Amino acid sequence: MRRTALLATASALVVGMIAWPAARHADAAPAAFVHPGVTVSKAQLDFTRSKVDAGAQPWKGAFDQMTASKYADLNRTPKPRATVECGPYSNPNYGCTDEREDAIAAYTDALAWYITRDDRYAKKSIELMDAWSAVIKEHTNSNAPLQTGWAGSSWPKAAEIIKYTYTGGWANSGRFATMLRNVYLPEIINGSNSNGNWELSMMEAAVGISVFLEDRTSYDKAMAKFRTRTAAYVYLTSDGDLPKTVPSQNLDTKAKIVSYWQGQSTFVTGLTQETCRDLTHTGYGISAISHVAETSRIQGQDLYGTDVGERLRQALGFQAKYQLGAAVPSWLCGGSLKLGLGPVTEVGYNALHNRLGIAMANTQTLTEQNRPAGSNNLFVAWETLTHGDNPS
Repeated sequence: MRRTALLATASALVVGMIAWPAARHADAAPAAFVHPGVTVSKAQLDFTRSKVDAGAQPWKGAFDQMTASKYADLNRTPKPRATVECGPYSNPNYGCTDEREDAIAAYTDALAWYITRDDRYAKKSIELMDAWSAVIKEHTNSNAPLQTGWAGSSWPKAAEIIKYTYTGGWANSGRFATMLRNVYLPEIINGSNSNGNWELSMMEAAVGISVFLEDRTSYDKAMAKFRTRTAAYVYLTSDGDLPKTVPSQNLDTKAKIVSYWQGQSTFVTGLTQETCRDLTHTGYGISAISHVAETSRIQGQDLYGTDVGERLRQALGFQAKYQLGAAVPSWLCGGSLKLGLGPVTEVGYNALHNRLGIAMANTQTLTEQNRPAGSNNLFVAWETLTHGDNPS
């Protein structure tokens, strides 16, 4: 374990000193996709199931939390719309909450099916996915790309589990795949020049959808955008005096970069582009980074040993420190931070600390303090259950 940790840390440090982009070949889609393989693997699901069956903690508590939630309600009625219209901060909200929560519910039911083998959960997950695939045609208004990214992050996680583990059959899986290809993927695959959490969430959805569709071209395109955005979202001192940027945003002066970084002009390792906005939106970005890295690892390309892993580790540690109550220095965001990181630390902590043996004291404290991690009601759900101290 110590040797692994040293090698991983050395790898991260070396990558951090290499001019971006690094090792682009490592992003390529696998020759054969692994299923289920979006954020959570069959081995991870089997580990979780064994722990819940044994009544072991924190998994049993996390499972009980999940099954007691509204998302596991077997009486849930799906609320699909042909057009989901979402304005700024979901105002107007025509189907935005319904879509996101039905997608989370489909994933929740898929997890519940796998752990309990109760057919009712699988059938409910299928009912939710079928309802939306029969109706939805488009997302509109200013938040359409983000909304599509959020809902599109949950749908393939549910679909992967059901299609590849439920033996009862899913007659409309092809229609669901068509929905993902025609309604979701075009809205997100070309990215966004908004705040970084937008594009990161959109690429999380695009990568997950690409796995379900076994679409190598869209997988490669999404992964390339993800790598560029991750480097521009989390600062490392090895980046130089200023953070890296996304070329299409034309942030070609220090003044433009500082403005984009919420007025922050002092850059330190672990700071993110949205830290000075608030930790909630920062958490969205961090979560998406961890989810894409986890999916990539399942698919055979481990990004945790690249600059992605180092940026994730540093972002988690930096934000966790202040979420835990550390005093905010005057040079950081004017001496004041808006907290609320959310249930977003389990995946990255498990991969970097438990698998690679890297010390992450602040992240460990916050992760264990927040167990069992629930849902943010947008696109994160039940990660203590699926990834808490999960070695698989």
